Amino acid sequence: MFQKIKLIGLLFVLLSLGLVSCSEYQKVLKSSDYELKYKKAIELYEKEDYARAVALFDELLSIYKGTKKAEDVYYYYAYCHYGQKDYILAGHYFRNFALTFPLSSRAEEAEYLGAYCYYLDSPSFSLDQTYTLKAIEEMQYFINKHPKSERINEANDIIDKLRGKLETKSFNNARLYYDLGDFKASTTALKNSLKEFPDSEFREETLLLIVKSSYELANNSIASKKVERYKSTIDEYYVFVNAYPESKNTKEVQKIFENSKEFLGE
Repeated sequence: MFQKIKLIGLLFVLLSLGLVSCSEYQKVLKSSDYELKYKKAIELYEKEDYARAVALFDELLSIYKGTKKAEDVYYYYAYCHYGQKDYILAGHYFRNFALTFPLSSRAEEAEYLGAYCYYLDSPSFSLDQTYTLKAIEEMQYFINKHPKSERINEANDIIDKLRGKLETKSFNNARLYYDLGDFKASTTALKNSLKEFPDSEFREETLLLIVKSSYELANNSIASKKVERYKSTIDEYYVFVNAYPESKNTKEVQKIFENSKEFLGE
């Protein structure tokens, strides 16, 4: 019983402090003392109370525009959105910061974070990859502009991760045609995927599926096209075994090769 009373008392104190804090914040919000607003905004930012800090910085943007404090206000304003995980707005304001204050010591940081926000908004490989492509573009721009930056290695690592996502999407899209039994489309899509990502981690599996697609296409073709397509299958077999002579899939492609030769009477 005593513990329950203590808990109720503690909740009451916390609620009272919260109400006082809210009351103080409302007074600052309505105040015309902009120095007070700035100090309160910084205080809230440092406490990671980004939702309330951003409201104050939002007003101060127009008040301090063209003054020495404009850079600080804009910088913290962008970081408030970043702290709230609103990466679309954060990225927008970081990029604008770099354009508005190109001589600032923070400009490089802002340019990097503008690109990094696109990276954070890049979705799973199965979804639309617009932000992934934009993140790669922005990161590459950062690398080209700041080749000696201490963030170069991190930027390159991020580009590799983003390209890996595009590779996965490209491969899965091509493989889907094979799974659906559209072997002509799968052959084309798999070859296109390999052209776009020649060093893909899916290279061996892609070449294997090209052999299998070509073979299935030949099997299901009309008589007049079978010879040509079985010959294509044999060509794809040689591409595969030359690239991966020790592959665990050698027996499977060897069987396809032998069946194709048998049909051609070789």
